Amino acid sequence: MSIGELRQRAAELEAYLDLGERLGLRQGLPYVRHWSAGADFLTLLVNHVLARRPETIVECGSGLSTLMLARCCALNGIGRLYSLEQAPEHAVRCRAELSRYGLVGRATVLDAPLRPYTLGNERHVWYDLADLPAAAIDLLVIDGPPGRLAPLARYPALPLLFDRLAPACAIYLDDAARPDEQVILKRWQAEFPDLAVTAVHTGRGCALLQRRPQARAEAL
Repeated sequence: MSIGELRQRAAELEAYLDLGERLGLRQGLPYVRHWSAGADFLTLLVNHVLARRPETIVECGSGLSTLMLARCCALNGIGRLYSLEQAPEHAVRCRAELSRYGLVGRATVLDAPLRPYTLGNERHVWYDLADLPAAAIDLLVIDGPPGRLAPLARYPALPLLFDRLAPACAIYLDDAARPDEQVILKRWQAEFPDLAVTAVHTGRGCALLQRRPQARAEAL
């Protein structure tokens, strides 16, 4: 590893620690390199939740983001997070972290194995939504399933959840710089023209999707 790479990694770890300190998460963080969301993406989510105070958050994939989002809800005194997780072992670890920090009352990690769906003329696999409550979603975080599992692995998120989104729902897509996610965004824009897409600069790329003002008013 070069000196430049070491410095970059040290800066990244420092960013995670600073974020943990800001949220009062001082008993350690469940960080897994190449798996945890980037600190810059997590900062976007934390800033959004603390400012907008969403009541219902749905997250695709559990991990460090689950802990931080749950902590934001606790600091706000409002909000509940539902995290869809296809891997039972990851769900168990995430629940243990929530319990360690006393955040079980703010987040639920749902066992959501991947199952087949037919969307239009295509077959996809995505999370089982049987246990997801029917509450309107104020914030949707799409950071799973892992892209290696299938082509366009994250595409089903909007076809399956769009009707559950609150009018002012914000949708954050991580890893938006990857080729598959670029294709997914183009398809979503074509299929859901009421959504405006904003590119947000992060190390892995991020896209923020929200209803356009007129469409938001019509959805109320």
